[in-house]
Amino acid sequence: MDSATARERALDAAEELFYGRGVQSVGMDDVRGTSGVSLKRLYQLFPAKELLVEAYLERRDERWRGRLAAHVEQHADPQERLLAVFDWLERWFGEDGFRGCAWINSYGELGATSTRVAAQVRAHKEAFRQYLTGLVTDAGLPGAVAGQLFLLAEGAMVTAGIVKSTEPAREAREAARLLLSATTR
Repeated sequence: MDSATARERALDAAEELFYGRGVQSVGMDDVRGTSGVSLKRLYQLFPAKELLVEAYLERRDERWRGRLAAHVEQHADPQERLLAVFDWLERWFGEDGFRGCAWINSYGELGATSTRVAAQVRAHKEAFRQYLTGLVTDAGLPGAVAGQLFLLAEGAMVTAGIVKSTEPAREAREAARLLLSATTR
């Protein structure tokens, strides 16, 4: 198996295991067993578990933001695009195996001890916030609205992961709708 294939298999296994069970409860031997990549090859690709966690979060970020953008781009109206963020969150919260936000979960487990993981989490959250800022700008709304929508979305993510429900996305969407309505009056 070439390095690119081994890397993808290792990352697929890491994503399944880290997201499903938590980073701390998964060892490199678990990743080896799920991926079929030998332990020696796994450590050649990722000399430390922290590097595997960082790569898993980075790859997941690209996919997550890509899926969100693809959904939002289906809407032409700039304000509908902002609300579509919450519609997409509701769909994500309803997916089989949803366990909350991978970045928040990873930060909770490793943020105090891993600067690499903390940096990856901060980069993801900043990219999401900047994405919302772009949508807010496109809608001709004050910049402060982006931070408020960001907090609504983040709160919905945390709550949905805990209560195992899509309802937080609907509640956050309604709060966002009221905020947009008040801002455009």
